[in-house]
Amino acid sequence: MNKTLHSIIVFLVFKVDWKKLLPIGAIITITFALFQLKTLPYQLTTPNSSHPDINHFDINLKSQITPLTRDKQYEAIKIDPETAMLNSSSQSVQSIAVVQEKVIDTPMRNQMDISKPNKSMLPSSFSSASERRRKRYLRDIKSLSPYEALVYAKKELDTISVGVDEHDPYLYVPLFRNVTVFERSYELMELILKVFVYQDGKRPIFHTPYLRGIYSSEGWFMKFMESSKPFVTRDPQKAHLFYLPYSARQLQRALYVPNSHDIKPLSIFLRDYVNKIASKYPFWNRTRGSDHFLAACHDWGPYTLKEHEELTKNTIKALCNADTSEGVFVAGKDVSLPETTIGNPRRPLRNMGGKKISQRPILAFFAGEMHGRVRPTLLKYWVNKDKKMIISGPMSYKASQTMSYSLHMKSSKYCICPMGFEVNSPRIVEAIYYECVPVIIADNFVPPLNEVLNWSAFSVVVAEHDIPKLKEILEAIPVKRYRTMQNNVKMLQRHFYWNRTPVKYDLFHMILHSIWHSRLNQVRDLTGTQ
Repeated sequence: MNKTLHSIIVFLVFKVDWKKLLPIGAIITITFALFQLKTLPYQLTTPNSSHPDINHFDINLKSQITPLTRDKQYEAIKIDPETAMLNSSSQSVQSIAVVQEKVIDTPMRNQMDISKPNKSMLPSSFSSASERRRKRYLRDIKSLSPYEALVYAKKELDTISVGVDEHDPYLYVPLFRNVTVFERSYELMELILKVFVYQDGKRPIFHTPYLRGIYSSEGWFMKFMESSKPFVTRDPQKAHLFYLPYSARQLQRALYVPNSHDIKPLSIFLRDYVNKIASKYPFWNRTRGSDHFLAACHDWGPYTLKEHEELTKNTIKALCNADTSEGVFVAGKDVSLPETTIGNPRRPLRNMGGKKISQRPILAFFAGEMHGRVRPTLLKYWVNKDKKMIISGPMSYKASQTMSYSLHMKSSKYCICPMGFEVNSPRIVEAIYYECVPVIIADNFVPPLNEVLNWSAFSVVVAEHDIPKLKEILEAIPVKRYRTMQNNVKMLQRHFYWNRTPVKYDLFHMILHSIWHSRLNQVRDLTGTQ
């Protein structure tokens, strides 16, 4: 064997004329390379779209972004250009004329996801081509500037197919205003969104989440937002949104003087903070704060913004106190933040669930303090008036030992959620946790995550002047309708969970999606600020 190998080596080294073979090898190599280039499913080079020439931008984007189809059949839809404004300093550019592919409704609509393509459903050749298209799609999306990516996402949502039957099994269709738009918007958020978190600011007001109590939503959101590897970027030039990482609850704890009834020092502190980041970074001044956002669950959240006009008017605000009558919260631009009561941060999902409908003898239940304009009226008409309507002030210790507050909610068909000093109430989310249909009594209140959720599917809204007719309104709801709403409440729970580690479609992601949704709405017609 060794002799044979030795003979072959000697022959190749001394007997073969390599000078004559080299040109032949070169010709074969070049021919093979040209053949491979000709058979590629896409062009080899991708134009640089970092801020392209406006005259050629629509052509560049068309060649770069071919939305991944979820079926073999698709059709092109052309969208007319809109007038866009890049920032509030009057620099305007012409928005893009984008040609996108609209997915036709077919049974295979949901079988090809951009992150997890399903190859088992397709022939190997088609699956391979789809994988190449997916990689190219992801690569070209990442090559877009933040502004271009937002415009692309908005155009895609504006032309999305409606009435699609196949959806992510984790999404329960009756809960949503338009589940098709939500699902695609969520996918685009996961694919595109990058958030820059400002590091300026001292503890405990900044970067210190408060995770316990009725205002804990802002703390849990801060905790997950700052630690989110998929969404946070350290490069502000790549960011689509800028997060102001302060806690309204911590602001109140650190600066408010008890019994002073003066929250102006809190507002001045925030004003100085925003002025500081505006002087240190160019990003606030570039858009006058319209691509910045905050999350504040404390009742005073809206009032602490009033010393800074741009912070009040331009910033995307996720507020538990979503009162449209105060002139701060703007429906459609701002986000109604769910108010969640967390007793034990180590076990945020403790004591969830409720009883079967057959084991809910109480028609309606409320117990609580008598602050605000609605609750005294509620008690005036219903306290001790009807055995099916358990309406009272704060539960005594003795009464709670016989039957706890949470057990009352779990044993009730409807849970009354009246406003207190402000329009928001933690009872709304508590009712969802205990599978009790919430009855919201708060004029001018925008329900949580109202941008995507269809609240009429799982709740009842009663006007404040209709409190005397409360029992009549509830008993007029057909049994079938109630059963549907109660089932919808159970299906809704997963979207209101603070999981210890965030999971898809949970409360952290739903809030972030609503903020993303608001940012995309700014792109609809950028006639003011970006």
